[in-house]
Amino acid sequence: MPTRLAKLAATLLVACALPTAVSAQSWPQKPIKMIIPFPAGGGTDFIGRVAAKHLSQRLGQQVVVENRGGANGAIGLQALMQSDPDGYTIAVSSDTPLVVNPWLYDKLPYQALRDFVPVATLVRFPGMLAVHPSMPARTVADLIALAKTKPGGLAYASAGVGNFSHLAMELFSLATGVKLLHVPYKGTGPASLALIAGEVQMGFNNVQTLLQNVREGQLRALAVAEPQRLPALPDVPTVAETVPGFAMAPWIGIVVPVQTPKDIIARLSQETLAVMRDPNVVKLLNDQQVTPMATGPDEFEALIRNDLDKWAGVIKTAGIKGE
Repeated sequence: MPTRLAKLAATLLVACALPTAVSAQSWPQKPIKMIIPFPAGGGTDFIGRVAAKHLSQRLGQQVVVENRGGANGAIGLQALMQSDPDGYTIAVSSDTPLVVNPWLYDKLPYQALRDFVPVATLVRFPGMLAVHPSMPARTVADLIALAKTKPGGLAYASAGVGNFSHLAMELFSLATGVKLLHVPYKGTGPASLALIAGEVQMGFNNVQTLLQNVREGQLRALAVAEPQRLPALPDVPTVAETVPGFAMAPWIGIVVPVQTPKDIIARLSQETLAVMRDPNVVKLLNDQQVTPMATGPDEFEALIRNDLDKWAGVIKTAGIKGE
């Protein structure tokens, strides 16, 4: 009798396991929803739509973009967390909702590595430190020296509290020991216009956003925040040439709800990496001054852990609070 019961239990376990295995092997069998936790038209939206287009072709099912903006990306990721972990709801997120929000907000409905599984990184957006042409500083060293003579007297623009443009400058301030005045604006566009108009003296922003203004002489590029100089800007030094080890670039990646079947995660990661290594996609991104960054689940998880620690230190030291 015990032997019979054991065999019956084993049979039931196998039967219960079969639907999951089959669904993982045959995935996808219907359209996939891709949540982008920001409004249409921004950098994350652009990258998400490029990925959605090519993944649709590779997976044989339509990947449909759904913009769910609000609360610095938290609303979209909460929707992802509450969705079924069946591979039919995924998200393309920038780093801010995953590694910055936990330190900006006391009550966040999700935790990056508790509620989500990293699938693959897509890109990084190289950053640029630029000043208004009226500024006498022509190098990073000049800027540091000038700022030290005027503690709190030089202002920089950001696209909002907790935005990359804010955190990059706070990281710069901590690394160099200078005190600067933060002037937040409502978005990247207004922050860039304020810098061009001379309302503030400096700002960090994406190379993609500021490059044309630099070429037209409306701004002066002091440095890029990449580890090495950019091929498109060989004469613009890196911040690290003056401030050793300094690097700052927001990244974007795909995450799925925890408990999504491992086979589905592996397939989605494989196809995503293939898209990001496609020569046509690489050229498209490079032409936009965006750097492809194709890494799989393990490296992506390590990146999230590292950045959680990094931004915890910066945000706590600077006393930044989310709005």
